[in-house]
Amino acid sequence: MTLLAAATSMGLGFLIGAFGTLVGAGGGFLLVPLLVLGYGFAPADAVGTSLSLVFLNALSGSVAYLRQRRVDLRLGWRFPAASLPGAVGGAYLTRALSTRAFVVAFGLILLAIATLLFIGIQVRPSARAGLRSIVDTGGEAYHYRVDVWKGVVVSFAVGVLSSVFGIGGGIIHVPFLIVALGLPVHVATATSHFVLSISAFAGAMTFLSLGHVRLATTALMGVGILAGAQLGALASTRASANLLRRVLAGSLSLVGARMLFDVLR
Repeated sequence: MTLLAAATSMGLGFLIGAFGTLVGAGGGFLLVPLLVLGYGFAPADAVGTSLSLVFLNALSGSVAYLRQRRVDLRLGWRFPAASLPGAVGGAYLTRALSTRAFVVAFGLILLAIATLLFIGIQVRPSARAGLRSIVDTGGEAYHYRVDVWKGVVVSFAVGVLSSVFGIGGGIIHVPFLIVALGLPVHVATATSHFVLSISAFAGAMTFLSLGHVRLATTALMGVGILAGAQLGALASTRASANLLRRVLAGSLSLVGARMLFDVLR
């Protein structure tokens, strides 16, 4: 690998780390298309390497978000426990997918999630939903009600999908926390990152044991991602909730459409 190629990988990692942390998605939805279409990785290698990088992104971002006191730790500990079995099982399922089937399914899922975010529908909590309150270091108070059981039930399926597609669950968790559970956008992105740091680690270790993690790429892009995640967490303190929602939806639409165009043309 040339010096220019190494610098490019680190630069891409920095940008993906910053953006992935800003929207709470971990950057996996950007990494997988990049590794498959740009680096020419096989699906299993792309997913394994992506999950390793998502873990580094989520770990760095979680440290920043915990300092900001925006992570709902009661939810953050429960959801990974339900998603870990699915994350491990999804790693084995990925090996059975062809490149074409993988790209088409991935693109359609991204477009479906983007549509959900653009519409802006939010499910009302039930009468039994527990009241939650968080005050961050900037003095911003967040009050909301959560049906925790919904998160536990869905988290297993999220674990499977996140591991199959190498996205770490962020682009599924963030819309789910916002739309289905009613979390404020800033709390959802921060809590999602905390959950990602646990579930992505399990998936990445499974792929590593199967020999599907490109260590050189992980090391180079990981350096940039660790730094970029800190910038993304800082930028999130100045971004409005509507802006974060629209930016995430728009980016998912672009990536999903591009993947479908490349494979179906």
